[in-house]
Amino acid sequence: MARLYADEDVHRPLVEHLRALGHDVLTALVAGQANQSVDDAGVLARATSLGRAVLTHNRKDFKRLHAAIVSCTRADADPQALADRIDAALAAHSDLAGLHLRVDRPS
Repeated sequence: MARLYADEDVHRPLVEHLRALGHDVLTALVAGQANQSVDDAGVLARATSLGRAVLTHNRKDFKRLHAAIVSCTRADADPQALADRIDAALAAHSDLAGLHLRVDRPS
């Protein structure tokens, strides 16, 4: 399963559902980066130093950083369904290095 670093904009229910699916998700809060105005490059540096891919809803800003990033839409009101789609996308890739994995809500 994936080792993820959830930035501040990822809500706890999504983190909990991903953990229930077997993913190792560390939050910015637990890592000591919450409420400190850490910029995207700082979040990415922390995640990378910990061997984790960034999990974020902030697709636009992280897209330019070209690293192991999983971005997803915030518009999905069902965190379990979003966690399932993220899980399926992660299962399709054995290595996240340098990959920007986009997980969109179904149309």
